[in-house]
Amino acid sequence: MMRKTSVILLSAATGAALTLFVTQPRAVLMGSSARAATSDTYRQLNLFGDVFERVRSDYVEKPDDSKLVESAISGMLTGLDPHSSYMDAKSFRDMQVQTRGEFGGLGIEVTMEDGLIKVVSPIDDTPASKAGIMANDIITNLDDEAVQGLTLNQAVEKMRGPVNTKIRLKIIRKGQDNPIDVTLVRDNIRVRSVRARTESDDIGYIRITTFNEQTTEGLKREIGNLTTQIGADKLKGFIIDMRNNPGGLLEEAVTVSDAFLERGEIVSTRGRNAEETQRRAAHSGDLTKGKPVMVLINGGSASASEIVAGALQDHKRATLIGTRSFGKGSVQTIIPLGSGNGALRLTTARYFTPSGKSIQAKGIVPDIEVLQDVPDELKSRTDTKGEASLRGHLKSEGDEKTGSQSYVPPDAKNDKALKMAADLLHGIKVNASAPTGDKAAIDKPAGKVAN
Repeated sequence: MMRKTSVILLSAATGAALTLFVTQPRAVLMGSSARAATSDTYRQLNLFGDVFERVRSDYVEKPDDSKLVESAISGMLTGLDPHSSYMDAKSFRDMQVQTRGEFGGLGIEVTMEDGLIKVVSPIDDTPASKAGIMANDIITNLDDEAVQGLTLNQAVEKMRGPVNTKIRLKIIRKGQDNPIDVTLVRDNIRVRSVRARTESDDIGYIRITTFNEQTTEGLKREIGNLTTQIGADKLKGFIIDMRNNPGGLLEEAVTVSDAFLERGEIVSTRGRNAEETQRRAAHSGDLTKGKPVMVLINGGSASASEIVAGALQDHKRATLIGTRSFGKGSVQTIIPLGSGNGALRLTTARYFTPSGKSIQAKGIVPDIEVLQDVPDELKSRTDTKGEASLRGHLKSEGDEKTGSQSYVPPDAKNDKALKMAADLLHGIKVNASAPTGDKAAIDKPAGKVAN
């Protein structure tokens, strides 16, 4: 019997959920076509060996054999899709630390686009957010080194380092004529994934910024605190804000969804192999005791946050407000390669909402679309292109969708989506096309209110 340890990822940038399972080696009876395919594969492997030996013997400088192999593996994986990659031993350790919710660095969720580092989202209350780093910023240089030619893992490794050390970033931002130089001081990043406050004295507002190992417990704690603080009888409902949440742990997405559901499927995954096909169901016990729930999403809401949004929308447990989500509907498995050899991050399955929909390269359309008023100087960079714009992304059945607003006003009083959610919880019928600053009741509500 062969044991295979794997880690399931659901994130636009980083994140993982640990699972252990045992698989039997597959017995295969090969026909002539299968034997021909195998023979062709061996010829290709021989070609790789020939190239490897030629580089080792003839390259202008003696190369590092291990680096050659790592580069070959990295190239093979990145050629599959935007989310498959090779992690060396250090990157693998860093990923494991990050999923625990504490790591050293700058506090930026990033991805690779056209050979450059693109900011998916700065993490709240970190050096990056305090320095004004914004979603969609393009990082071209780290200190004096260009990022062109680096892998995503290599760039992330350079951004991390000892606490209180400095790093200089050169950033290209849409709407700015010249590059921006920003010097950041690395800090010990403790990701507080759940924050809460009261809204209008009778609504519980909960912001989920990422899905790490502390997210579900944080959500449970804040639901309890808000219910006690406001009072169960006075409490109108909850606003769950997952805007610009890039994702994280699959298990946390399931348990966060379960917190609001009494029964039914939460998510299913389907891959080539039987072990990748699973269905996750809710357990009885709605922590909110049936209070209405509003969920805020936008173009930066990806992966695990899309699982939660999709589950609550399909079960009509929440009203979704905002703009179409990112559209990452795939699952990555982290497969360790043995002690000191790092791991593979490999796309192994697609996931589906309870109604059987794949959101891959489409995203989730909110029940009520609300566009924010964007300052003139930021209008050129308020859309996130989404999964469908990533080179080599898994194709979707039907029409793919790109581009969705991801701007969130820094001042809550200017936040139209937040105000829409609060008005609906207060029983005010609102027309989504009308200015949300007008509190006058309008006869036809634009969307449904969860009961």
